[in-house]
Amino acid sequence: MTASRTLFRLAPLPLLLCAAAQVQATNGMNMEGYGPISTGMGGASQAIDHGTAAMAQNPATLALMGPGARIDAAIGLLGPNVSSRFGNFGTADSGGTAYTMPAFGYARRMGALTYGVGVFAQGGMGTEYEGNTFMSAGSGLPTRSELGVGRVLLPVAYQVTPEFAIGATLDFMWAGLDMRMAASGAQLGGMVTGFSGNLAQALPALGGAPWARIDFSNTSDFTGAARSTGWAGKLGAVYKPNASVMIGASYQLKSALKDMKTGASSASMSATGGFSDIGRITVIDFQWPSTVAVGASWQATPALLLAADVKRIAWSDVMKNFRLRYDSARMGGSVSFALPQNWADQTVTSLGLAYAVNNELTLRAGVNVADNPIPAALVNPLFPATVEKHYTFGAGYKVSPAGEINGSVTLAPTSTVTNGMGVVVTHKQTNVQLMYTHRF
Repeated sequence: MTASRTLFRLAPLPLLLCAAAQVQATNGMNMEGYGPISTGMGGASQAIDHGTAAMAQNPATLALMGPGARIDAAIGLLGPNVSSRFGNFGTADSGGTAYTMPAFGYARRMGALTYGVGVFAQGGMGTEYEGNTFMSAGSGLPTRSELGVGRVLLPVAYQVTPEFAIGATLDFMWAGLDMRMAASGAQLGGMVTGFSGNLAQALPALGGAPWARIDFSNTSDFTGAARSTGWAGKLGAVYKPNASVMIGASYQLKSALKDMKTGASSASMSATGGFSDIGRITVIDFQWPSTVAVGASWQATPALLLAADVKRIAWSDVMKNFRLRYDSARMGGSVSFALPQNWADQTVTSLGLAYAVNNELTLRAGVNVADNPIPAALVNPLFPATVEKHYTFGAGYKVSPAGEINGSVTLAPTSTVTNGMGVVVTHKQTNVQLMYTHRF
């Protein structure tokens, strides 16, 4: 499978506004941080000035920027390393090890009002396994998953008083999914929740098949085989009780995405013995969760800034079951599936610091700690969103009065989970972000 791939995973929007990508799972399916300034500080973001990435976290912090405008152009490289081991059947290493992720933001402050536009990858997850591993269940064909969610954000922030500011965003969202899944006929049958038409008559025979597959996938860097669009938004506020302390909070609304759908004959079902059919896959009511976050920062000295956030992500509201419906274009009829998820809500703690060495150079470091939201028994090797700890480092350098470069590196040590079938899944990451800022 492809080891390095640029993942734009976009709806058909204007070219520059489409520069965002799918990413691998970090805090569940969320990224550990947005933009290298926040990410370099462990993902802390609620009460610091970190550029236009604020619109992806706490839009009220856009009011912390000075008069005028800024453009942030960023590129990220996410490097997951996922392996799955199943007893004497050996180890399957995921070939998805490098994902390129662009982002863009623009903001302008005019008096008390700040407004702008940005494009950011919200998150996602995925893996790619060769057809000669146990993941193919004997079908000899590759298995893979790619889930990507992104946003075009329209933010506004307002400085109500010198100490207090509020902000909000309107978010246009898109989601895309590819999946090539193999299982025994009995396992696939155990996921069936309903059926109709001629296709229903074939299900008993499929239940005894050594392997059965559901496939919907494409090779596009711009869309998944199944895709949808929708809306969301967020609200935020910051308060500065004194010259050295700032407090911030935000609330991200649950998304309102339409069902993801493939083309009418862009998906397939197949099984041992020559059974093969084509049709449409509908991913039913996939949504992104609401998130509440609070944070504070302290300018301990003129050179040293400390920041801390706590975030609660409501995965349990959106990831109870992963529901699919297959509508046959050849035989007629449909079959519905549910893959149990039962994710728990996730608490994420971000701690970070920034130290200004001089007027040009700033160094950053942080830690991002989150509990694994997936019950161990239900972890699927195709969707291993299991990373819990991130250690982050970063730096910023002013190359001119108007220009600045910021970068970050995230090291996520190995997490190991054994699921209910005895499959041992390991997952670690090395991620890099680089951003150029121009003020005018």
